[in-house]
Amino acid sequence: MKNMAKTKNFVLLEKNGKETGVFTGSQPRQAALKAANRSKGTKSKPVEIRIRERGTKKIHIFKGWKEIVPAPKNKPSWMPDKINKPNVKKTGIEKLEKI
Repeated sequence: MKNMAKTKNFVLLEKNGKETGVFTGSQPRQAALKAANRSKGTKSKPVEIRIRERGTKKIHIFKGWKEIVPAPKNKPSWMPDKINKPNVKKTGIEKLEKI
């Protein structure tokens, strides 16, 4: 149990600063991948994903999109032939003045 990474909560921020969703992960990138999987972004037109770790004033900014790719050869029987694959690229960090 000692080696398990601590799960953190990240809130998704809209352009207007409104918090819309909560994603969990041990790292900001992990939460951003989950947000990208729900986004409408494509590789040619990625969406900006802004997430803030609960309890901190840091906003992590990513460009995110998802692609539809063939499922792996060793996929389980319940998995469809095509799956969504999220991608994110970190573009920066901003500091909030106040929470």
